[in-house]
Amino acid sequence: MTDLAQAHDDLRPLMFSIAYRMLGSVAEAEDVVQDAFLKMHRALAEGTELDSPDAYATTVTTRLAIDTLRSARVRREEYVGPWLPEPLVPERAPDPASRFELEDSVSVAMLVLMESLSPVERAVFILRETLGYDYAEIAAVVGQSEATCRQHFSRAHKRLGAGPRFEASQERRDELAAAFLAAVRGGGLEDLEQLLADDVVFYGDGGGKAPAIRTPMHGSVAVARFLLGLVRRGGPAGVSLQPAHANGGPAALTIGPDGALLGVLTIEVADGRIIALHNQINPDKLQHLGRVGDLNALMREGTTPA
Repeated sequence: MTDLAQAHDDLRPLMFSIAYRMLGSVAEAEDVVQDAFLKMHRALAEGTELDSPDAYATTVTTRLAIDTLRSARVRREEYVGPWLPEPLVPERAPDPASRFELEDSVSVAMLVLMESLSPVERAVFILRETLGYDYAEIAAVVGQSEATCRQHFSRAHKRLGAGPRFEASQERRDELAAAFLAAVRGGGLEDLEQLLADDVVFYGDGGGKAPAIRTPMHGSVAVARFLLGLVRRGGPAGVSLQPAHANGGPAALTIGPDGALLGVLTIEVADGRIIALHNQINPDKLQHLGRVGDLNALMREGTTPA
C-alpha cells in the first residue's frame, strides 16, 4: 500500500507543476494539489491500490484542474483589464523544497497564450508537451478517446502557433534585461528604444485594484516614452526596480520605500531585443511572494513606480 505521507514530497512538485500550468494561479494550484491529496487519501482508505502513484496523482490533479479552470473562465471573462498569471519568483520561494516547482515553471507569455485553449485542450497539450504522455495515457487521464485527444492536441497547436519567441541563451536574456533596467533608471529614451523590438508589447494587470493600463501598449516608441514618463513623474520616493527571475526568465521586482513588493515585471527577449513586458501589479496575485505594498496609497502621495 502506498504511504502518501512518505510520497508527498515526491509527488507534490509534479502535481503543482500540472495545476499551475493549467490555471496560471499559485493559490488555485495549491488548492487543487491539496484537494488531490485528499482524494488520494480517500481512495487508499477505500482499498484502492495505487500501482503507479505518479500516474494516479497526475490523473486526479488534471481532472480537478480542468474543473477549476472551467469555473475560473467566468471570472476571467469579467476581469478588469488584461489577465496575467501569478508570477513564480525563485528568489522569493517560501522554502528550498519549492524551488524545483518554480524552476520547472512555464513562461508568462506561454501561460497567456494557453488562455485561448479550452480546459481539456490545455490539459491534453500539457500532458503531451510537458510530461510526454502518449495518447492512450492522456485519454485515460481526461476520460476521452485517443482520437479525440489527438484532435484536441492538433487544435491546441494551431491556436498556439509557434508559441512565444525566446532568446536561446539565458545569459544573453539576462544581459538585455540588465541593460533595459539601466536604461529605465537612466532615463535615456534613445538607449531604451534600441533595446525594444519595433513590435514590443507592454501588458499591465492591476485587476481593477491597482493602477494599470487597461489595454496592451504596442511599439517601441510608445512603450519607451510610457516607461520613462513613469520614472520622471515618480521622483525620489524610494521606489526601486530590482533584477530577478520569474517563470524561467528575467524579471524586475518593483519594491516600495518600505521594502514591500509592488509588482513583478517579466521581460521577454528574442532576436536580441525585448519583445514583451508583462507587469503584474494586482496585489491579490502577489500575496504568495511576501509582503505586498499599497500602490494606490503611493500614487496618492505622488509616487509612481517604474
